[in-house]
Amino acid sequence: MKKLLAVTACPTGIAHTYMAAESLQKSAAEKNVPIKVETRGAMGVENELSPQEIAEAHAIIIAADTDVLEERFAGKPVIKVPVAHGIKRPGELIDQALAKQPSAPSAAPAGRAKTEEKETGSGNSIYKNLMNGVSNMLPLVVAGGLIIALSFIFGLKPAEGTFGFQLLTIGKAAMGLMVPILAGFISFSIAGKLGLAPGLVGGMLSTQIGGGFLGGIIAGFLAGYVAKGLIKYLKLPKIMEGLKPVLLIPLLSVLIVGLLMIYVIGDPLKWLMDGLTSWLLTMGSANAIILGAVLGAMMAIDMGGPFNKTAYTFATGLLASSLFGPMAAVMAAGMTPPLGIWLATVLAPKKFTKEEREAGKVASVLGLSFITEGAIPFGAADPLRMIPAFMIGSGVAGALSMAFGVGLHAPHGGIFVLAIPNAIDNILWYVLAIAVGTIVTALCVNLFKRNKAVA
Repeated sequence: MKKLLAVTACPTGIAHTYMAAESLQKSAAEKNVPIKVETRGAMGVENELSPQEIAEAHAIIIAADTDVLEERFAGKPVIKVPVAHGIKRPGELIDQALAKQPSAPSAAPAGRAKTEEKETGSGNSIYKNLMNGVSNMLPLVVAGGLIIALSFIFGLKPAEGTFGFQLLTIGKAAMGLMVPILAGFISFSIAGKLGLAPGLVGGMLSTQIGGGFLGGIIAGFLAGYVAKGLIKYLKLPKIMEGLKPVLLIPLLSVLIVGLLMIYVIGDPLKWLMDGLTSWLLTMGSANAIILGAVLGAMMAIDMGGPFNKTAYTFATGLLASSLFGPMAAVMAAGMTPPLGIWLATVLAPKKFTKEEREAGKVASVLGLSFITEGAIPFGAADPLRMIPAFMIGSGVAGALSMAFGVGLHAPHGGIFVLAIPNAIDNILWYVLAIAVGTIVTALCVNLFKRNKAVA
């Protein structure tokens, strides 16, 4: 009997990783196909695949938006797709894997690359590299942002030497590493270990020249491809090959990236970030509402996918520039799809099966915790009706948050951030924006959704 292996991973490692694993396992069980799924989530690697299991496997399914150490699958047939496909198309992926021609474990790695190339394009590769940086950056952003928010308990500007001041110092230290880590792990995803040093240096230079998170993204891709080019094209006599990884590539890649960041990219980046900051600070109410609506809709259109993560990365990146409005809009909009689903099941229970009503209760908890993925089961089951409903509700929540001038100083935490003094500017208006977005989502869901037989 053919045995399959799978690996699932998403940038945050909270929801998509485990939902994709569960979908693949369930679909494989229905087809009576043995499968083992390795998850690479927020808690690290779980159910790790052993070399023997890889050698015995017929094919491997990679449903991931971050790096999963693909080199270990050299010579094996590989199906490589975004993690969302593992949730929405598990049966199709298993059928594709079973249809692959078996190959020996010692087959050339080039065969593996050819197999993967059919399943992923350059656009997905860019997204995967970006999300690898974002996933490694997020713990710093969340920890740093929440610690800064906690320092506000002792006042917005705690006196030097006080406990509140020390909390603020710790939080700022974590946030200060945000851009270098983002750039470093984008580069690492492209070029491997040798891409880390130039990426970290490029990210640090971006913060020093005022390039912000946009500069970090550019520095990460620049460093990755510079290091990758040096690895591929720098030729030395065989006796000197050992100098490449320990001396020449680190030296040349850091030097090239550093000089380009300072002399070529730095000034345009600073101009771009200064212009963006100035526009966000001075934009009128109409532009603020439009921006909030767009960010809100992006949070709901794929609930943890590329659009969602782009909006979240944009908002968290602006925290370093003391721009807190977009962060508030993004979190409000990210909470409303699962909260709206729960409210919809309460308002019109006859439109939902018993299982859906129970799932709605779970979604409410996830929504309160700012885990948008809680609405995915409903969106995946009926995307043409549910996704527009989610986008409308989230767009309303984001627009109202920006219109009310709400600012959020913490990058995560959901409803629990409300308990931290001074963490939210205009807190009552923020609660109203979330409540209205939730109600609009629920009404749209029930309006668009067809009736279901009561289970």
